Amino acid sequence: MNKRNFCGRTRREFLWQSGAGFGAAALTSMLTQDGFLSAAESLNPLAAKPPHFAPKAKSVIFLFMYGGPSHIDTFDYKPKMKGMDGKTVDVKTFGRGGRKAGGRIVEPRWDFNQYGECGKHVSTLFPNVAKHVDDIAFLHSMTADSPIHGSAMLMMNSGKILSGSPAMGSWVNYGLGSVNENLPGYVVMLDPKAGPISGAKNWSSGYMPATYAGTVFRSKGAPILNLNRPAGMSQAVQREMIDSIQAANERHLIGRQDNDDLASRISSYELAYKMQSAAPEAVDLADEDERTLSMYGIDREETNDFGTRCLIARRLVDRGVRFVQLYSGGAHNDDNWDAHGDLELNHNRHAGRTDLPIAGLLADLKQRGMLDETLVIWGGEFGRQPTAEYAQGSGRDHNSFGFTMWMAGGGIKGGMSYGTTDELGAAAVENPLEVKNMHATTLQLLGLDPNHLSYFYGGLDQKLVGVEHVEPIHDIIA
Repeated sequence: MNKRNFCGRTRREFLWQSGAGFGAAALTSMLTQDGFLSAAESLNPLAAKPPHFAPKAKSVIFLFMYGGPSHIDTFDYKPKMKGMDGKTVDVKTFGRGGRKAGGRIVEPRWDFNQYGECGKHVSTLFPNVAKHVDDIAFLHSMTADSPIHGSAMLMMNSGKILSGSPAMGSWVNYGLGSVNENLPGYVVMLDPKAGPISGAKNWSSGYMPATYAGTVFRSKGAPILNLNRPAGMSQAVQREMIDSIQAANERHLIGRQDNDDLASRISSYELAYKMQSAAPEAVDLADEDERTLSMYGIDREETNDFGTRCLIARRLVDRGVRFVQLYSGGAHNDDNWDAHGDLELNHNRHAGRTDLPIAGLLADLKQRGMLDETLVIWGGEFGRQPTAEYAQGSGRDHNSFGFTMWMAGGGIKGGMSYGTTDELGAAAVENPLEVKNMHATTLQLLGLDPNHLSYFYGGLDQKLVGVEHVEPIHDIIA
């Protein structure tokens, strides 16, 4: 049997497709012993792997607006709501306040203007992102399986509403490996206010080895906590100590090559050592010119933090990191996009902090020729309802029945909108999409068959998109 082709399939494809009763790790061990897999491919879980087919994107930047931004106040134009403020309507909703059969309309609080050759309507909350609509595909008919933050976030990140499954970044890490041996393949950057609800479960590797989990980077100070050498230890002494540990681990691994956890630990020691110099360099913006810093809003107090993280994201994907996720918003209440009380105060705050940096990221990627190979995703765990949550005020409850996300670059058709919600934005009505369709599209653009990429666990071939066949959103793929 040819090492490079198993009945027309690559070695990695053969592992993914091979028969019932074999764990992928056990089969890897057999093939390694028989000489079909190299030692590097066996021992390093993050070794670069071939995609299933030619990819359109090499990396992903996921801009996660934690809390649930209101689609009807941002990118989903609803002109018929104008003048309806305060009117009671019969519309079914389901949020943290439970199921309701009607409510008081809160008409959009911001005006919409048309932009680009496509004439897309965007609210005045995002005047800078609006300049890039011809590069963006808007998904207006997204739906989620839960209207509750914790489970909806897990669904958006891992494809399941329960914890314990690998995040999308982990699946990308597992499927493609890393082309940079000095940096993690999957990086997460949190809002300075705090992390999101459920915390690290949102970037966990779940039942996969810990090597595939997201690594949290900080934008200020040491990028990774506890990464630096202990005080008083020289680089030579540390290298000698790590070599000794690695040699012992590798001796122990002989005959145990089906032990994914041990292989992951061996890999993580070496990666941590290499990151001591690579990670600080990746987040050091000293070599970026003033024009670039200004483009991201780093020279302004309001946009400095998110702009810094967007620029670091560009630097990371430029250095081969496969998947970068940035969180806008943390903690609770108005520290994130969860506008239950004062909609205007909340969304003005968070859009004001993110609009210019996101536009800067899109412009910078494009001018460097990187947008074509970098998929940028924007969205939260759900949207918000057209009706008020309380008797007074403009606050909106959660809406998982219909909301907006968008994708740009990385093989996406720009200047288009896909799907619609009803005239009030209460529910998806045309071409409704599930979170797994977004996941399938992301994997497809990276050259991974979403219905083929699997990991054997618990007696099943587990997949990001679930057990049933899922189609990518073909209409938005260039």
